[in-house]
Amino acid sequence: MSESVLSKFSDELAIAAEQAGRSVVTVRARMRVPSSGIVWRKDVIITANHSVRRESEISVVLPNGKRAEVKLAGRDSGTDLAILKVEGLDAPVAQVGDTATLKLANFVLALGRTRSGNLVASAGIIGGLSGEQRTWRGGRLDQGVRLDLALYAGFSGGPLVGLDGKILGVNTSGLGRGRAMTVPVASVERSVNELLERGYIARPYLGIAMQPVSIPENVRRKINSAPQGGLMVMHVEAGGPAEKAGIVLGDVIVELKGKPVLETEGIRDVVSAAKVGEKVSIAVLRSGTPLEVTVVLAERPVK
Repeated sequence: MSESVLSKFSDELAIAAEQAGRSVVTVRARMRVPSSGIVWRKDVIITANHSVRRESEISVVLPNGKRAEVKLAGRDSGTDLAILKVEGLDAPVAQVGDTATLKLANFVLALGRTRSGNLVASAGIIGGLSGEQRTWRGGRLDQGVRLDLALYAGFSGGPLVGLDGKILGVNTSGLGRGRAMTVPVASVERSVNELLERGYIARPYLGIAMQPVSIPENVRRKINSAPQGGLMVMHVEAGGPAEKAGIVLGDVIVELKGKPVLETEGIRDVVSAAKVGEKVSIAVLRSGTPLEVTVVLAERPVK
């Protein structure tokens, strides 16, 4: 690559960082290490939920260096997003792009701001792309975007930026168990709408605790799918969806929506993909006898 081409590419990066950086703020919501945030809508800032360690006395440092007190308006651990609100926010709303246009190995920037408000950047490539996925905390992402770049301390909550200067999502180290990931724009928009409406994301749940167990050969023959194992119910939440459906302590769940279940993760994935109020068929063994119950998924209580 010639020097002139490199110089042009370098200038393009600088322009992209400057453009997107106009909407990036410092968020002070925990001791010592601040995080970053993005002015997503008028008077609305998005940041990483795991970096918001207090419910009040939260402030931001704007791109112009001014400081503003903000209020926590909602948070969601599933997508690791939190919403901060302030009236008369003196910063431009972010220009967003679309992660659907990304390709593996595309060059991208991660932006953040320091405690004093200086804009900082990290560069790398798109290290992995996938379809819709569930986070380990139960949130739904429209697209899995894995980053091959360094998210330094304080970068979580800042934007992923394309070479055109448009913001493609919110970066976080709180969903990939230490690995850099991006919550894509479409997922952010959906979460913002619900968080602004109710302050949290409504998610369905069963209200049971389970443990994997093996199923004896003579009992397997009674079940169409003949599973080798199932999930024994170790606890039933009083008044929860499972109790209302008649599930009791000691039941062994063998099928959910007609599919065998051998691990708790399988049930969590199915329930996370369902909607509050949806009816789910569950095949259980009770004292060795197959039964089928229908559970109406309820909204998980907010704690």
